Amino acid sequence: MSHVRIEGLTKRFAGKPPAVAVDDLSLEIEPGEFIVLLGPSGCGKTTTLRCLAGLETPDEGRISLGDQMVLDVRGKVNLPPNKRRIGMVFQSYALWPHMTVRRNIGYPLRTRRVAREQARRRIDEAAELVDCAALLDRYPAQLSGGQQQRVALARGLAAQPDLVLFDEPLSNLDARLRDQVRAQLHELHARLGFTAVFVTHDQSEALALGDRLAIMKAGRIEQLDTPERVFEEPATEYVAGFIGMSNRLPLRRQGTGWILAGGPGTNEQTGEASSSGGASRPVADELPVPRSHSEIAVRLRPDDLRLCPAEEKPPAHGVALAAEVVDAQFGGRHMDVVVAIADSRLHAQAPLTGKPWARSLARGQRVTAWFAKDAALYYDADGARATAHAPAAAVGA
Repeated sequence: MSHVRIEGLTKRFAGKPPAVAVDDLSLEIEPGEFIVLLGPSGCGKTTTLRCLAGLETPDEGRISLGDQMVLDVRGKVNLPPNKRRIGMVFQSYALWPHMTVRRNIGYPLRTRRVAREQARRRIDEAAELVDCAALLDRYPAQLSGGQQQRVALARGLAAQPDLVLFDEPLSNLDARLRDQVRAQLHELHARLGFTAVFVTHDQSEALALGDRLAIMKAGRIEQLDTPERVFEEPATEYVAGFIGMSNRLPLRRQGTGWILAGGPGTNEQTGEASSSGGASRPVADELPVPRSHSEIAVRLRPDDLRLCPAEEKPPAHGVALAAEVVDAQFGGRHMDVVVAIADSRLHAQAPLTGKPWARSLARGQRVTAWFAKDAALYYDADGARATAHAPAAAVGA
């Protein structure tokens, strides 16, 4: 286990203008902590990982692993990967096809000149940890994708590194294997307590594995917090959209209430559709938003957007909107429904239990969409939380 400190890390790629992949990023990782770098393609997460590994040379910054400085651009220190005491698990497995599983796992030990008997013992221990001891004499071509990934994980752990780096290691697996290997990895970290940095664009992986999540945008950390805090209290609209609050409704203030920007709304009290545009009737009266805001964006998860027949009145605490069904698909215990509300398209999950009407939803059908005020999060025009309560801390925004 090792404490990791990243200070002012910056990486640019040549071009006109140069592309800034990592932008003055700083991060501290405690010994035994599992940090997940989460974000879309191009946000800088993989480049950050490669700088940690020594596979990329940053333009600025410092990196230390424990008491060893492995990178100091100004001090002209840049240790190569084999001197950094790291293990790495790649997306593509990167197993040597001409080597047996035993030799693949033992490769980092040979490069570190570990004594033969000690190396044999570490190979056996690492293979046992990931449940591939029975595969030691096979070649990679004789293994399934899940088995190859477990071998890659054993190789990353065999040398007992100070830091283990994971570059989207589960993305090449099918859904069932991905869940299985993810659970095994979570259990393994709980048992061994190694320090880890895990890169992914999959929020489910991030929430399940991370002690803390670093949500990245344009080479910076937009929010750094526990999975629970990131999920429940996204600090910015960017984080909210990426962590599953995919539904977005723009509202603007009119008098003491709010109207839906861009199209007709519905009276919250009567449920009646407005016939003359969004400005004629309020969508909602009071919302937990400071009165100083004139425009807000409402963010919702699909399972927090409810549907009911157009003639049915939603609960008094709900914000109701006239909607039209664009598409409806069977999802098992619910229907996955896309609805059009003014200029916005939103996703809803309509439970089938006790609501047989949802099975017959059809394109063009008029319905009422509604959400509870406390189920939504609200963001101002700059993407910051617009709430009477103190928002979660944003880092590097």
